[in-house]
Amino acid sequence: MNRNGMSRRELLQGSAALGAMAAMPMALVAGKEYAVRYRQSGAQAKSGVVVNPLKPPPKGGIPAAFVISEGAVVIDFAGPWEVFENVMLPSMGMSMDDQMPFHPYIVAEKLGPVEASGGMKIVPAYTFENAPKPKVIVIPAQNGASDAMYSWIAEQSKQTDVTMSVCTGALVLAKTGLLNGKRATTHHSGYIQLALEYPDIHVKPGYRFVEEGNIATAGGLTSGVDLALRVVERYYGRATAEETIYQLEYQGQGWMDASGSSNQAYAKARGGMTCPICGMTVVDGMSPEFEYKGKAYYFCMTSHRDLFKLAPDTVLKMMAGGES
Repeated sequence: MNRNGMSRRELLQGSAALGAMAAMPMALVAGKEYAVRYRQSGAQAKSGVVVNPLKPPPKGGIPAAFVISEGAVVIDFAGPWEVFENVMLPSMGMSMDDQMPFHPYIVAEKLGPVEASGGMKIVPAYTFENAPKPKVIVIPAQNGASDAMYSWIAEQSKQTDVTMSVCTGALVLAKTGLLNGKRATTHHSGYIQLALEYPDIHVKPGYRFVEEGNIATAGGLTSGVDLALRVVERYYGRATAEETIYQLEYQGQGWMDASGSSNQAYAKARGGMTCPICGMTVVDGMSPEFEYKGKAYYFCMTSHRDLFKLAPDTVLKMMAGGES
């Protein structure tokens, strides 16, 4: 939204739309015929073959549901929202809804304000009972996930192109059972918790994001922007993703390097006086303690000490950069 409360879509639908189009690169005003070919081919001519592509609808948009509850982390959903909101296909021969194909909306268990991180209040457009059928689901980190949310995500994911978590939204996704037997990642502070609470999930430390069929998980916070850009690339090719990046003035390249060097700084624990489970700084003598194989470990809370006791060798392996 801009400062006057109008979205980019609304701005372009207004009287300034033609002037804005005239100022865009020639690729964006290439005409209806090119736009149809672009939609069908995913702009592969510029970028080569996209691995694991998605097929966009022949007409109409891509409904993208952002599922939130109390404590939803703002950047986890606002980052991907802005990515999808800024995708523009290259034609003046299309309707605005077709030209800006992603249609994001907020869904929650109830209507009425939801208090997100930092006290921001978000008003959902839909509940689980009346939300449009999504083709993309985005699950941010949050505190108020419920059985109704888990059920809705599991049911709707039977027909989504992508159901993606951001940060410790992976714990919400894991609760649905959709990650069972799959590879996944999450915020670096949640690697070990995810691995211990859900031993059937193969946690991948140091990955910017992980894709498994129609399920995808992003690392922490800003990683959601990269996974959203990857979704754009899968639908419409690298040219469209790069044009979106240009409009956003985004400098990150993690969307092109999910398992390479982009997130390796988080693959291993930092060491020092930090909780072995989440990496939070702890204080010797003032924190819960547990001795294992002759070494004392300190924890930020007793529940994390108890998690460590369940599988200390797994914890130590992951602290050293190993996978679960």
